[in-house]
Amino acid sequence: MAIRDALLAILAQGPCYGNQLKHEYDRRTGGAWPLNVGQIYTTLDRLERDNLVSAAAPNDQGQRVYDLTEQGRTEAAQWFARPLDDAPARDELATKIALAVTLADVDAIDVIERQRLSTQHRLAALRARRATLEAGDELASQLIVEAQIGAVTAEALWLDLAEQRMRQSSPASGVIPLETEPPRRGRPPQH
Repeated sequence: MAIRDALLAILAQGPCYGNQLKHEYDRRTGGAWPLNVGQIYTTLDRLERDNLVSAAAPNDQGQRVYDLTEQGRTEAAQWFARPLDDAPARDELATKIALAVTLADVDAIDVIERQRLSTQHRLAALRARRATLEAGDELASQLIVEAQIGAVTAEALWLDLAEQRMRQSSPASGVIPLETEPPRRGRPPQH
């Protein structure tokens, strides 16, 4: 999720100063992904540069209050209307396991087992958090924890699948040695 879009969405509710935006973001996401206040102000500077927000002169406490411009209001509405691309830019775990499989001196099964243990601990912690939230906490916090549980559960299932595939193939089947021929520079020859 782009911080930019989240800030625009919150500002659609009314003007806020930077630290207030941080508080509102943390409150609305159950503190699941806390933001650094510096991130907030850097993003606000870019939003102001792009004419998506306007900033008033500092108030008595030295706080600059930000409000959406008409263009910013449109951007916030469009963000909610637009489905998200479900493919993350880069999945670090999948990359790590894929590299482990291709390297002769790395025990990919061991990498998976260590990751699985970490995944199980995260899942247990999230389930414990869910149990405390169900006592009447905010719906937003409950939804975020459920999404995290779903993602970590999917990770555990994927680790099981990856291990199963590795155990079914020969130990060296995924190993890729370094190429001895240096890569060519420039455009590939056209045939």
